[in-house]
Amino acid sequence: MELPPRPKLFDFHGVSMTNYFTDNWDNVQNFQARPDDILIATYPKAGTTWVSYILDLLYFGQTTHEHQRPIFEKVPFLELLIPLYPPGVEVLDNLTTSPRLIKTHLPVQLLPKSFWEKNCRIVYVARNAKDNAVSYFHFDRMNQAEPEPGDWNNYLQRFMDGKMVFGSWYDHVTGWWERKQTHSKILYLFYEDMVEDTGRELDRLCSFLGLSPSAEEKERVKGGVQFDNMKKNSMANYSTNPVMDFKISPFMRKGKVGDWKNHFTVAQSEQFDEDYKKKMENTQLRFRTTI
Repeated sequence: MELPPRPKLFDFHGVSMTNYFTDNWDNVQNFQARPDDILIATYPKAGTTWVSYILDLLYFGQTTHEHQRPIFEKVPFLELLIPLYPPGVEVLDNLTTSPRLIKTHLPVQLLPKSFWEKNCRIVYVARNAKDNAVSYFHFDRMNQAEPEPGDWNNYLQRFMDGKMVFGSWYDHVTGWWERKQTHSKILYLFYEDMVEDTGRELDRLCSFLGLSPSAEEKERVKGGVQFDNMKKNSMANYSTNPVMDFKISPFMRKGKVGDWKNHFTVAQSEQFDEDYKKKMENTQLRFRTTI
């Protein structure tokens, strides 16, 4: 079965979306979270699969039968409804593992209310805007379920305008940051911190989740989630997903901080920085574009 043509963006409750994330909306909004569910929330291409795989190894690393399934099956994508696959909500309702690990890219205001009612733990990962834009661009080039990206210059303008699937990066990262200030069950991680010291961020994650893995287990997880190891691992790198065209670009490309320097011209960087300053001036949220 072939995918239909690439989807078109449209405005949905004030957020740019495609039908793959809105066609099942009532079922998504009525989704019944459980108190032990763990939600992994990110803007696209900000380390979602990385954190998903860390959590999968922490909770289910020893269960080998579980291990032989790709990460996108083990950590279902809540709002996704796409040809070739059952709806994310349905997959989650049929998951037998506990806790359920759940992936979402929804901005904070669109999250189903049962996650708040059940006081679920939420791990949010944010990545600096420049690297995030570059990663998203290459992802959109190779992912047939994303809108046509066009050239880099136009794409960057679209990113600045928030005309991306799941809306504005600026609104997304600040929306979740603000909610964290009043909600104790949100751990807000930075992609750059994870690259800089994976062990330290792993400790923060374990502390937040109330886990006490042995030093040996922690080393095993750390080794398993190194970028080069995940890139080679067919259970983590999305190579078994027919929607992704690896001839154009791998799903896991570089995983570095500062790769934006290989894409932005000086003029683009200056324009972006000026726009960024305006949009982020009212938040305490700070990102590093190099480490």
